[in-house]
Amino acid sequence: MDIEVLGPLCVRINDGSIVPRAGKPRQLLALLALRAGRMVPVSTLMDEIWGDRIPRSAPTTLQTYVLQLRRLIGDALPTDSPLTPKDVLTTHFGSYQLNAPAVTCDANTFKDMSAAAGEALARGDDARASWMLGEALALWRGAALADVPAGRVLETEVLGLDEQQTRARELRIEIDLRLGRHNEILGELLMLTAQRPLDENLCGHLMTALHRAGHTWRALEAFQRLRTTLVDELGVEPSARVQRLHQHVLGGRPIPQGRAA
Repeated sequence: MDIEVLGPLCVRINDGSIVPRAGKPRQLLALLALRAGRMVPVSTLMDEIWGDRIPRSAPTTLQTYVLQLRRLIGDALPTDSPLTPKDVLTTHFGSYQLNAPAVTCDANTFKDMSAAAGEALARGDDARASWMLGEALALWRGAALADVPAGRVLETEVLGLDEQQTRARELRIEIDLRLGRHNEILGELLMLTAQRPLDENLCGHLMTALHRAGHTWRALEAFQRLRTTLVDELGVEPSARVQRLHQHVLGGRPIPQGRAA
């Protein structure tokens, strides 16, 4: 079973999709897929699908959604498979579980590669850490579960995935700045700071990259843009760390390769 959640939901068995078209069954599959191999309580599934407005018919309706998923699983299983749909989507006391003999999930691969990058970084192998983080980030095909109507359970899961992506991207940028790759990441930093104009870390990285690339006036302009946005939106000044970087750039002093905001 191949599961992809770092983008539109995709769950395949034997190259056959088992993703339903309807929203609520799709929610059900998404949550089961994210927790593949683990039992998911019926109460959690109901909370995801209906929130605080669980109808009396919810148990029966949930069973109907499970039957729909099992029908799709049955269509995707090879004719000579020893498994039945109930083996793949199993029922336990008060819970359901999605499992198969071999399950791959892009979210798990992303986490494993990010962890391996951290180990490479701890060994002092910055180049390998950057490469592995780049490969991990390349697994993302858009926003996590982009085509699934998320309830509060899936929203929490998606927030966690998004935070992991953000941390991995910022760490890779920090490493690339240490490696002197400021020119290579300028375009990415310009795009990210435009998307997240209140993010001081990203602005600091952009200022560092611009200054090292010889665009000091653009680095100062990036700081002023950040300051204006922070004051207008939040009524606060940039952090002392970013202001120190601003003074560093303003003085025209080179920023050492090992230092960035």
